[in-house]
Amino acid sequence: MNGYLLDTNAAIFALTLPERLSASARRAILKGPNLLSVVTYWEVLLKCMKGLLDVGDPREWWRDALEELAAVPLPLRPEHVAAVYSLPPHHKDPFDRVLIAQATVEELSFVTSDKEVSKYAGRDLKIIR
Repeated sequence: MNGYLLDTNAAIFALTLPERLSASARRAILKGPNLLSVVTYWEVLLKCMKGLLDVGDPREWWRDALEELAAVPLPLRPEHVAAVYSLPPHHKDPFDRVLIAQATVEELSFVTSDKEVSKYAGRDLKIIR
């Protein structure tokens, strides 16, 4: 599969503060095809429930994000969960680790603004920061 899996931070910035993304990340998102993981939806929902993020109603945010980013949803599959086991322990954020595993399994470029995630770049994963 070709395309770009957007990290949660990249999706939020693309929708609200695109200047916080690099020029290469903005170009990738404009080029597409884009995918948003249901893991991103889950992360946004949990952060909103904890008061750590305000995107309004996260259910509406999800629908709007898919539309505005011309993205298709990527479900979480058992192969994605299994791939987390093989990831080196560079990063402790479980959401990022699952997203990285999804990008790897699906052979998608991973668009992020997170510097720590760059440590996963390599033969099996292209990171656009």
